[in-house]
Amino acid sequence: MVVVEALALAVLGVLEVLHLDSLRLTMGVTTAVFFLGYAAALLLCAWGLLRLVPWGRGPAVLTQLIGLGLAWSFRDDPLVALALVACAVVALVGLLHPATTAALDDEGL
Repeated sequence: MVVVEALALAVLGVLEVLHLDSLRLTMGVTTAVFFLGYAAALLLCAWGLLRLVPWGRGPAVLTQLIGLGLAWSFRDDPLVALALVACAVVALVGLLHPATTAALDDEGL
């Protein structure tokens, strides 16, 4: 799920670059850089999680909590809010599952 979210952010970053115009150049560039940087960071976390490195979980959990907050801001658009909540809940269940905790535990490696 973290990889899917990273890819979605990368797509948003690329779309932002493709739709740059002179009236909002600064906002477009900074938004694109943010989305692409966040996507790269999430991909790094996903890579860490696949390698069972404990540091990958913290930022991934934080991203899901941000997603839940973002869903609240989209409460007037239920489809977007529901999609954000569903992704965040699925990811949080996986990230906080006891088997995940055991696999990421430093003493268990």
